[in-house]
Amino acid sequence: MSRSIVATPAAPAAPASFGRAVKTAGLALVPGPAPIDPATGQAVKGSVQAQVAQCIRNISVILETADSSFEKAVRATLIFADDDDFAGAHEEWMRWFPRNPPARQGAKMPARIPDMKMSIALIAGA
Repeated sequence: MSRSIVATPAAPAAPASFGRAVKTAGLALVPGPAPIDPATGQAVKGSVQAQVAQCIRNISVILETADSSFEKAVRATLIFADDDDFAGAHEEWMRWFPRNPPARQGAKMPARIPDMKMSIALIAGA
């Protein structure tokens, strides 16, 4: 099975200890880019809704680079620093996926990262 690394300067670079997105077996696997604004290199400040929107914009660019899109998304994991942010994240998520969203689950961040309320991992057809 072939596999290729998916990277684009239009999305924030993954930290060295984290894997980049991978395209393999007809899938694009995006490992949870942070809510970082690629123009500034800093996490978006403010609400969890703003961070969800930034994560989605980052994933969109990665999917485009992998010849995929959100229309082909099959599974997403929303990873939270604080359980109390679920409602706000859900509210923003539904703005992006009002119909036919991918299967979704939630998870807890294993460590606190300054200014980071959440990230999103996603799998899509490619």
